[in-house]
Amino acid sequence: MVSAAAMVPDFVRDLPPVRHQSRSGKVLIVVQLSGGNDGLNTVVPYADDAYLRNRPGLKIGPKSVLPLTDAVGLHPALANLRELYNRGDMLVVNSVGYPNPTRSHFRSMDIWQTASKADQYLQTGWLGRYLDSNCHGCSQAYHAVEIGDNLGLALQGNKRDGFAMRDGDQLRRLTNNQFLNALGTTKGNSRAQDPTLDYLYKTMIEVQESADYLIEKSKVYTSVQSYPVHPFGRGMKQIAELISADTDTKVYYISLPGFDTHANQFARHEKLLRTYSRSIAALVADLEFNNLFDDTMIMTFSEFGRRVEENGSRGTDHGTANNVLLLSGAFKNPGLYNEMPDLTKLVNGDIVYQIDFRSIYSTLLKEWLDVPSKDILLGEFDPLDGVL
Repeated sequence: MVSAAAMVPDFVRDLPPVRHQSRSGKVLIVVQLSGGNDGLNTVVPYADDAYLRNRPGLKIGPKSVLPLTDAVGLHPALANLRELYNRGDMLVVNSVGYPNPTRSHFRSMDIWQTASKADQYLQTGWLGRYLDSNCHGCSQAYHAVEIGDNLGLALQGNKRDGFAMRDGDQLRRLTNNQFLNALGTTKGNSRAQDPTLDYLYKTMIEVQESADYLIEKSKVYTSVQSYPVHPFGRGMKQIAELISADTDTKVYYISLPGFDTHANQFARHEKLLRTYSRSIAALVADLEFNNLFDDTMIMTFSEFGRRVEENGSRGTDHGTANNVLLLSGAFKNPGLYNEMPDLTKLVNGDIVYQIDFRSIYSTLLKEWLDVPSKDILLGEFDPLDGVL
């Protein structure tokens, strides 16, 4: 394979060295709760008779809930989030969804990741199209990083993709091999005639450069916060360390799986939410220690919510609309953005959506990442009013 490096096209050999910049502007962290989080047991309408009536075994009652108001509270596992809410660092957007929803995990996640209509199939993600949009300083793969082994659809664009990594050591092992190193150093006059090979070599060079940059940045800052001993906790710690190291990454993406709670939901959901809440709290503490929380936005979503009525297996089945949680030190009007869903006016037992999820994306693109959203979202969606 090393001998194949003689085929490296001249345009690759002649590429100027990448000049890595320090972080500038805002940072977006997207947290995906995979499986369909039960939003009604996350942000709880504990004084709503319809909620209590539909969930005789799963309800979070007034004695257990962490109250935000005299009618709305948080799951008891979210004590860290309640503290952030009370400080004015949290925004809850209720009844978020889209027209003609689907209860399929895969299709619904594709819709959220691509920002498509329910009957529209796209091959690029909304954050990949953000990278494509010539946003300021988005020319390198590391400008959008997914913590994991594989790059999801959300960070895939037409011209530019994000970068997936589990940890620095693994990344070093994957990229530190003779073939990739030869591509970056071999001299000669051969020119590859195949455009596919040209693209392949260019991509490999970009991957290696991004990997080297992220590996070096991962050594700059070491957190002293206590994160959960869990892959999600380790991933959140890695994000905090990269941001605190002044890494020039605009977007981070991370998933917490396990929310498909058809049976025995109570204990499983509590454990997942506690892992999520403690990881968020540790990350916020890291960012605040480095005066970075005001420049960071954390958006948490799930592909759909659960049905209002609990099932016969002490769980809940696939629903539609759900809540989205936003965390930052930069809100003008934190708290509950809109009313809780009306549980007496359901469609086929499901919550009726009130806010299109693409309006949240529009808010983040226009008012946080400072780019026009129309081409990225393939349409106009009004941003949330008075948030930032």
